[in-house]
Order: sequence, then C-alpha cells, then structure tokens
Amino acid sequence: MTQTTLLQYEAPWPVHSLDWCKSAAPGQQLRPRSAFRLGIASFTENFNNRIAIVGLQDERVLVEDDYTDYPDFVTLCETSHGYPATNLQWQPVSAASGWSQGSSSTELLATTGDALRVYEYTSDAPAAGSNYIGRQPSTSSGHNLTIKTALSGQSKVQTQSTGAPLTNFSWNEKAPSLIVTSSIDTTCTVWNIETSTAITQLIAHDREVYDVAWLPGSTDIFVSVGADGSLRAFDLRSLEHSTILYETPAPKNVPPPSTSPSSSARPPTSPLLRIAFNPSDSNYMSTFHMDGSDIQILDMRSPGQPVMELRGHHAQINALGWGSAEQPLLATAGDDCQLLLWDLASYAQGTASPRSATSRLNSPRPDAKKRIVTEPVMAYTASSHITNLAWSPQIQGMTMNTGHSTVTGEWLAIASGKTIKALKV
Repeated sequence: MTQTTLLQYEAPWPVHSLDWCKSAAPGQQLRPRSAFRLGIASFTENFNNRIAIVGLQDERVLVEDDYTDYPDFVTLCETSHGYPATNLQWQPVSAASGWSQGSSSTELLATTGDALRVYEYTSDAPAAGSNYIGRQPSTSSGHNLTIKTALSGQSKVQTQSTGAPLTNFSWNEKAPSLIVTSSIDTTCTVWNIETSTAITQLIAHDREVYDVAWLPGSTDIFVSVGADGSLRAFDLRSLEHSTILYETPAPKNVPPPSTSPSSSARPPTSPLLRIAFNPSDSNYMSTFHMDGSDIQILDMRSPGQPVMELRGHHAQINALGWGSAEQPLLATAGDDCQLLLWDLASYAQGTASPRSATSRLNSPRPDAKKRIVTEPVMAYTASSHITNLAWSPQIQGMTMNTGHSTVTGEWLAIASGKTIKALKV
C-alpha cells in the first residue's frame, strides 16, 4: 500500500487563480485533512465568476487505492465574485496568531480584480462529524465564505471615480494587515486591510504593472514588474525614488515606429509578467517575459542582468513559485503542458561573492557571469496547458486509524482548464 502522490479535482468552470492554505484550520489541527484546502477562482469572460474553497473528501484518499471511485476533493463553500479574480491568496501563517480583529475560528482570503476584496472563511464544523465516504458536505456544515471588505481607491492617474482594475497583490507576512496591489493604471497601492484605508499609492511604472512582491521579512520594501519591461524596488521610507533592478533588453528586429505619436512614444519592450523571491535567500528573485520560455534569476546585489537563466520550457511560461523547504525548489509551468522543478541551491552558492555578507545591498558584481541551467530536477507533463500553480506548506506526516501513514513533505497544485491536480513533491 503506497502513499498517494496525485490528487485531482474537476471544477465546474475554468480555473485561473489558486492558492494552497498556509496552515491547518483553526481548532482543526488534529484533523490532517484541513491542511489540504485550496482556494480557487474561476475565469469566465463575464460577470458571473465564482471563488470556492475545496478540501479533501476523506484523509483515506491519501493512502488507500479503494477510494478511486470518489472525488479526492469536494467543494466546501463558494461565493460569487463578479469579474474574474486576477489573484487569490490565503492569509499568511502569521495572521493566524496575530490578527487583531475577528475570532480565532476565522481565516481570511483575499482576491484582486476590479477591487481588492478580503473574505472571511469560517469552518466551525465539528471535528468528528459523520464522514462516511460519498457524503457531500452541505453548505450548512459550518463552512462559510463572506466578504469582509472591498477596497477600490481613487486613482492618481485616472479620472473616473473608482480605481482601475488590479492585476495582482502581495500579502505581507510580517505585518498581515498590509497588502500591496498592482494595477493597469501604472500604480501600486499599499493598503491596511484592518482599517480599510490606502496607506500610499505611487506611480510605479511607465505602463501597466503586472505583479508585485514584498521583500521577505520587510514591511517597507517591495518590488514590481510591468509592461515597460522593468523590475523596480520601492522603499516606503523613501518614496521619492525607486531602484531599477533590471530592464529587459530591447527586442531585436523592431519595425520602425509608425507615424502615430502614441506608438512611437512607447518603445517596444518585452513585458515582465511575474516576480517571486526565494523565501530562504531573498537576494534572489525569479521573473519571466511575456511570451517567454526562459526564467530569469536576478540577484539584488548585482542588479542589471540575470545571474541565471533557466531553459527547459518549449512554450510560453504562465506561472512560477518557490517552495518552502530549507532549500526551496522553484516550480515553473507553461503552455508546453510541463511543470518543471528546479534546484538552484548549488548554482546560487557558486555565484555568491565572498563580500556579500557585509555589503548585502548595492554592491554590483560585474564579475558575475550568467549561468545557463537546462536541467530541472523533476518534470511532470499535464494533459493540457498549465495556467497556474500553488505550493503547499510543509504538511506533517500522519498515521491513519487503519495503520497507514504518510510522510512529511510538500505538495504542488496545478491548474489546467477545469482540472486541478495536486502532486506530492
């Protein structure tokens, strides 16, 4: 009897955003299944989108082959969302202990779209309910998803009364009341979700901003990427200037500018779509270009050019994310139906300069040569394009009352159309 390495869920609609819960449900730490909850959001081109929370049907699907007749995941609760969610995240682990408002049985989720929305999720279902296989949890079973706040600020650069659509957001782990959002109107906004106020809004890029990320461990510094092809760092303590850490090279074979001034005023660049920090060494960031099949790894200590480039995909990349292990793997996925896992620990140590310990920032190292990495440590081929991915935290091993046990480790969820697969790493 082997431990299951693949779990599957078929959603009623195409899935775009998804996130794995960061901790077990409040009061449910003894129920191992509550570590296996996903927040998912639909992508349909209308105003009828949904967000849902799905969870394990039964812990025994993790070890027993006899449960193949039943779905691994079932919908715990869902609610309408209007426009599609461009991103969905569970609250950081730190929020569970330090959240000032709300009861301990409540968890928060947030989404971006036409606004930043924060939802309260309560799961006060009794821990030892009847759970024979095949029983669909009804909505009355204590799972509830209700909207707490919707924040859409007055835009600095647009005249209409509501803010422009939001492309992404980053939830601050150290201060979970802080969320920074990115928008197509070139701005980033830092919100305090406890007081429902915008702390600051700044014009971050020359064109749309596509992603934003807090520097791990910081409540002041964040980075953003956008359609102007640049990666920039901002410090809330000195907002009068930003630092450009990387700009994409101008594309070759550019057609001459047309006579219309608007197109010639914007030189063509290759937009950067996503940015993510290595959680165990925040000097390193990963990003990729629109329509690009390579991943660039950048080092804050030597801005200007990537220190590594990962080449393994054969079509455009759609998503990336770092795991949470001591030496985290980087997962990347794209239109080539491939999920690739990269172990960069050995390469990263090779590029670190001996003086990095004393001068962590702004010590450019022109001697650092770009390493090309072509060998992922793991690969998984899905049946169709992979549009998004989400890592689980480290999930503790558990022993079932049947005597079967699972081992501690990480899982990785991927979305392909309406299908979500969770893979044991």
